Amino acid sequence: MAKESTRLSAQDWARAAVRAIADGGLAAVAVEPLARTLGVTKGSFYAHYRNRDELVTAALAEWTRSHGDEGLAEFAAISDPAQRLRELLSAVVHAVRPLAPSVHLSLLGDRNDPRARDAVHRVNRARLELLTRTYGELGLPPDRAATRARIAYAAILGLVHLAQTDPHPPEAAHLADEAAAVFLPA
Repeated sequence: MAKESTRLSAQDWARAAVRAIADGGLAAVAVEPLARTLGVTKGSFYAHYRNRDELVTAALAEWTRSHGDEGLAEFAAISDPAQRLRELLSAVVHAVRPLAPSVHLSLLGDRNDPRARDAVHRVNRARLELLTRTYGELGLPPDRAATRARIAYAAILGLVHLAQTDPHPPEAAHLADEAAAVFLPA
């Protein structure tokens, strides 16, 4: 049974578009396939958006919100920087699924689109700011904190990238412990 168009919100459409982006980049955001996935008619889409570009913009805003500052708020609220870093690393390692699509990596393929480039930039900035602040609170001077944050973030993105092709990754708990050992200052 199809959902009524009034039951689906604009955010439902945006979240479905985010999943489509993860699977195939911006080109995968198409109204008819999304309507089928959501179990509704195209009319439901037009109740919320005028066109596909509005949906892409909303999807990128949704991803930026959920993976940028707002998505990091629970970690930012952890007062102990060592615990914050452990929790961040653990969350990343446990969220990475073998062969799972990634919005972040898919958007890199669309980096010539200014909307995709801006969304990735804003998420990267939020993540790097939190990591830099965390390393600063752990006692590293500002330049070293920023450098360590970049290296840690590069490793995090590398784990996401490896998950795209590795059907048999190491156990998440072991990876989280090793990541903490590598990225927490001694």
